[in-house]
Amino acid sequence: MSVLENEITQTLSIFNALLEIAKSALRERADEKGRLPHEDQYAAHSFAWVATMVEAIRHMLKWHQSLKGRGRAGEVEDLLLQLSCGEYAGQILGGIPMNQGEMARLSDFLPRVKTILADEAANIHDFASRANSSHARQRLSGIMTEMSGSPGFGDCGLDEETEDIRMQIRRLTAEKVTPQAQQWHLDNAFIPGELVTQLADMGIFGLTVPEEFGGAGLSKTVMCVVSEELSRGFLGVGSLATRSDIASELVFGAGTASQKDELLPKIASGEFWPTAVFTEPDAGSDLGALATRAIREDGGYRLDGAKTWITHAARANFMTILARTDPQSNDHRGLSILLAEKQAGGTETPFPDAGISGSEIDVIGYRGMKEYSLNFDGFWVPAQGLLGGVEGLGFRQLMATFESARIQTAARAIGVAQSALDVALDYARQRRQFGRTLLEFPRVASKIAMMAAEIMACRQLTYFAARRKDSGQRCDVQAGMAKLLAARAAWAAADNGVQIHGGNGFALGCPASRILCDARILSIFEGASEIQTEVIASRLLSDTAPGP
Repeated sequence: MSVLENEITQTLSIFNALLEIAKSALRERADEKGRLPHEDQYAAHSFAWVATMVEAIRHMLKWHQSLKGRGRAGEVEDLLLQLSCGEYAGQILGGIPMNQGEMARLSDFLPRVKTILADEAANIHDFASRANSSHARQRLSGIMTEMSGSPGFGDCGLDEETEDIRMQIRRLTAEKVTPQAQQWHLDNAFIPGELVTQLADMGIFGLTVPEEFGGAGLSKTVMCVVSEELSRGFLGVGSLATRSDIASELVFGAGTASQKDELLPKIASGEFWPTAVFTEPDAGSDLGALATRAIREDGGYRLDGAKTWITHAARANFMTILARTDPQSNDHRGLSILLAEKQAGGTETPFPDAGISGSEIDVIGYRGMKEYSLNFDGFWVPAQGLLGGVEGLGFRQLMATFESARIQTAARAIGVAQSALDVALDYARQRRQFGRTLLEFPRVASKIAMMAAEIMACRQLTYFAARRKDSGQRCDVQAGMAKLLAARAAWAAADNGVQIHGGNGFALGCPASRILCDARILSIFEGASEIQTEVIASRLLSDTAPGP
């Protein structure tokens, strides 16, 4: 073990002890499900953020040790390790920015944690300042400058087959997506149907669908890599694959045999373009409060109600709809998921079916599929469209997909962050001020280096969650951590990217401005960051909490 790895191991030992003390103290105030009283929300969310940072450090260390064991760890990997772990250790010691205005400090709530941090502050600060030094940041940015034209920075630690897939998607993105992305954004245009067809022909929409149902049967880790690379070109394109992944997982995990046989091949082939119809105007994360009704009648259900923030609603021809099938219920136990075909609409006639109407929601970013509010007024769904054939299981069925959805969102966030790094680095290499390139200024070099380090940390946390999912292990905590950290990293990278561009970055024609708009949604959809921290904290504090 190198000196650096040994220091990180010792620092992790301190943080693990800190987390155990915090967990013990918070459990005294939590119920059996790990939920703390509302007045303890800041303590719970601070605990979740610290646990997430510690997990990121742990997996960066494991990543580096694995690479070193295979003879693949070089100077770039060493620098990525020390910068990310040094920065995160410093944040745990001094305060973790949950956003620009809120800091997570466990020591504010737990006296024993404050004592431990005070006792170990000198050692942690010494490690953090040496690891995350200005010299190390400038050295990494200097190497990145020398690697001009390189498709990435650092060995991700994946197998050769997965990296081959990454490069295939990267070439497609560089040719078909990146050159057009800015215009699609400015025009608020649909992603061209020809591109969607090409993605379908490549098998993108059936990556994780089992081969027996027409898919490729590949891992969630591969899906992460594909989502990342497509989102690196344009977030909307990366999210196309997520629509199909969520729909296929719902059907495969909870569908009847006939539903699987009929629907999965159509999703995998791209014949079905799915949309998830879950959110309502008065029920965002509180899905148990949904009011849309599916009334059972002869041979099917009559659907009435309003939905909002439905991505890809117009052009989609297949819907997964969360609705209340038990009109007497007032919580999640009365919900079911309905699978329904619809006609694909366009710009002029977005919703040609009887019983569906809707309007577009204008958004600042995440364009290409468009967002809609929908109204169902007697829309008919045949009885065989009830997912699983049993009413009342919709909430549970949907929750089972949240792990994958959040892992995919983390992957998309990594792609957006990488895109921000790409354009910022390119600009900083070329732009000259006061007789030197921007990259020669220490604070610009520091921004670039820390983008790269955080992106790799988020990758390793996300890939770990994906591997757990592939192995059949519960991974809601790990998926939540990956999304939480990656969304913050994407926003930081995008914001710093605009800052590096200066006034030019504020122009509509500059890709940095689009990336900033896209990055902002990542901490909101698929569970807002506040929801992620709540889930992480309650799971870690519950009686069935997983070990480190």
